[in-house]
Amino acid sequence: MLAGIKSASAIIIPFILAAFIAIICSPLIKFFARYRIPKGIAVIFVVLIIVGLGVSLGGLVGQSVNDFSQQLPQFKVKLKEEFVWLVDIASQYNILINKDQILSMFDPGKMVDVATNMLTGLGGVMANMFLIILTVVFMLFEGPSLNHKIHSALNDPDKKMKQINRFLDSINSYLAIKTLVSLGTGILAASLLWFLDVDYFVLWGVLAFMFNYIPNIGSIIAAVPAVLLALITQGPLVAGLVGAGYLVINTVMGNIVEPKFLGKGLGLSTLVVFLSLIFWGWLLGSVGMLLSVPLTMIVKIGLEASDEGRWVATLLGTGEELTEN
Repeated sequence: MLAGIKSASAIIIPFILAAFIAIICSPLIKFFARYRIPKGIAVIFVVLIIVGLGVSLGGLVGQSVNDFSQQLPQFKVKLKEEFVWLVDIASQYNILINKDQILSMFDPGKMVDVATNMLTGLGGVMANMFLIILTVVFMLFEGPSLNHKIHSALNDPDKKMKQINRFLDSINSYLAIKTLVSLGTGILAASLLWFLDVDYFVLWGVLAFMFNYIPNIGSIIAAVPAVLLALITQGPLVAGLVGAGYLVINTVMGNIVEPKFLGKGLGLSTLVVFLSLIFWGWLLGSVGMLLSVPLTMIVKIGLEASDEGRWVATLLGTGEELTEN
């Protein structure tokens, strides 16, 4: 199954992305339904919002990505020079490091390539925007009749529907809170870089917003290019301020704001979250890394529904429910 998913990732990734977009947008459809707005008009309005945000974001970031990519070779050369300078400074304090050996094993420019390669991968997925939007439209139209189909198809519909509703509520809650926290992180990061006069501050703000969806290491990866660019163009002092600013932003947003709203809603252990990041990233690329937590939640809730797989779901959990019992 995994080999089939990986080989068919070009088809599966847009479908998964469309499914999560439809889940996020379904509350808007319900909101419009309360005011007796026809479903067709509501779906068209939601699609226009999605397209408008996508076009605006693409136009805003596209030019910055192109400019940065053209200057990337020059930045890599300057980055190596700065790294050699740091090695020379360390040698003055009797910290002897072989520059040639270190540079042959460690290329600082590769740290920038990680972020740019992930952006390129996401851009390749968004090239299928028409297919994704079309799938979202059909999913939004199909959503209300899905309950009746499930009741007709399942042997124990009441039990299964409770599990499905729990999954949808968990995903909606997680994605909504994560989106707001990521948006706040991106705005604060871009504002910090704008204040310190670091180039491409909009690009790094968008990068901070997107990579904040990746648990544990996403915020670190997003900070690396901004810090290295500040080191090249502004010097060690500004680079240190950028690094400290990112640390404060991610600490406040990730350890104070986000847990306050998410609480125990995920039900996944920290180790499982990190391993799921590696697994889904290998299986589905950049989109898999962004959606690693929701996808793992799907697997966990599905395993809880069967007696044979409940023990695996327990291993994926935090263990707090066992302590409470």
